[in-house]
Amino acid sequence: MIPSIDRSRHAGAAAALRPRSLSETPELVERAVELLRTPALLGAMDTPDLLRVASFLRLVSFRAGTRLFEEGDSSNTSYLLLLLSGEVQVVVSPVAGGDPIDLSVLGPGDVLGEMGLLDGAPRSTTCTALAPVQAAVLTRGALEQLLEENPRVAAKLMIALAKRMADRLRALGEQIGIYASIASAATSAPTN
Repeated sequence: MIPSIDRSRHAGAAAALRPRSLSETPELVERAVELLRTPALLGAMDTPDLLRVASFLRLVSFRAGTRLFEEGDSSNTSYLLLLLSGEVQVVVSPVAGGDPIDLSVLGPGDVLGEMGLLDGAPRSTTCTALAPVQAAVLTRGALEQLLEENPRVAAKLMIALAKRMADRLRALGEQIGIYASIASAATSAPTN
């Protein structure tokens, strides 16, 4: 299944434009392999393995202003996006309400939606295209097909995605520690 964006619920009314095989455009396959090769993503995989993964990717485009993911959406979680070009703003809503919190701006080489691909849980952030975006899509169906056809490559991919999520969880833990220190210092500071 290729991502289907519910146009009535997402900003930028013209969401994903005609998904097609990434292999239809050899220069985009090369770009995807180059981005997948980065140490932060699949750097431990060799070129034939990366080309195998790329053969399961589909190309989608989004216009600026399009919401790629909506926080809390549970209806469309079975894919991830590898950003090939453009920028995406990532925000989260605070638990206690209030204004959304900007988490980051992602660009080429970054991956969005890997947690949803693996666990199918609702989206944890809202991701909006700040500029036109081209992305390579890996769907759960394509991942299952890769598992059947080449379990060794699929295992390497899943380990890399798990490592990526673990790294982000560690970084989040460090951020929470910093915020807790700041909050503690603020509450224990003498008042004049």
